[in-house]
Amino acid sequence: MPKHAVQAYGSFIRLALCKDPVEAAAYAKRLGNVLEAAWSNPLRLQPVDVAGIIESFKPRSSVLSEISEEYLALRQIDQTPPRVALTTFISIAGDRHVREYTREDAKLFVDHLEIRGNKTATIRRRINSLSAILNYAYSELDLDKRNPFTRLFIRNEGHDVFKRGTFSKAQLKQGYDKALASGSTVKLLMPLLGETVCRLCQIKLG
Repeated sequence: MPKHAVQAYGSFIRLALCKDPVEAAAYAKRLGNVLEAAWSNPLRLQPVDVAGIIESFKPRSSVLSEISEEYLALRQIDQTPPRVALTTFISIAGDRHVREYTREDAKLFVDHLEIRGNKTATIRRRINSLSAILNYAYSELDLDKRNPFTRLFIRNEGHDVFKRGTFSKAQLKQGYDKALASGSTVKLLMPLLGETVCRLCQIKLG
């Protein structure tokens, strides 16, 4: 330890690096290079977070399930959609290194959701969730790889969407009559809600 660095670091630096002697030696060498650079200028000596440096040397998790947890912990989003997408995808494509997933895995995922009767809008949301996770993984792991979920087509996308109509005056009157005749407050509430929706639509269109 250089004399000018003793005040900042102490006479010795003791830190458990790794149980594997080969890996520990590699960490020690890299740490030595960082520390030598840190105390090379006696006039600008600043303490270094040695434990943090060692942690940064360790390889990042590259398995989809683990890096997904890292992604979700950083994002302030509803975690249910991505977790549902992950569970389904891993069940059919396996929990592997993120670089191993292919376009065929992504297509298999879409086919699986279609067979299970999911709407195309739901399938698109699942695709977007997985695509965002893989983009994060590729960026963090510095992988030069095309996202298999990019520009993925869904058969007849959007054709299963049905526009909801509004009640006509005759339908509202019929609903009121039945609700009043039944004496039920719950049944009376339904035509009231229908009329409110109808009026809102008229205001928006008018």
